[in-house]
Amino acid sequence: MKKDIHPTFYHDTVVTCSCGNVFTTGATKQALRVELCNKCHPFYTGEQRIVDTEGRVERLRRRFGLKA
Repeated sequence: MKKDIHPTFYHDTVVTCSCGNVFTTGATKQALRVELCNKCHPFYTGEQRIVDTEGRVERLRRRFGLKA
């Protein structure tokens, strides 16, 4: 392998979720911030919800004349 082409690997990377969950993993960055994790993601929690960013769902419904 060539030397000095691979990024530094940190074994104690702290990952912080927007829900407040914090856990440690390995990555090429020292700290990571994520929006969804296994504590708040609908797939793992069993909740069904639409993550609506800036009213995209309403805009789509208006555009195609769909009802809620």
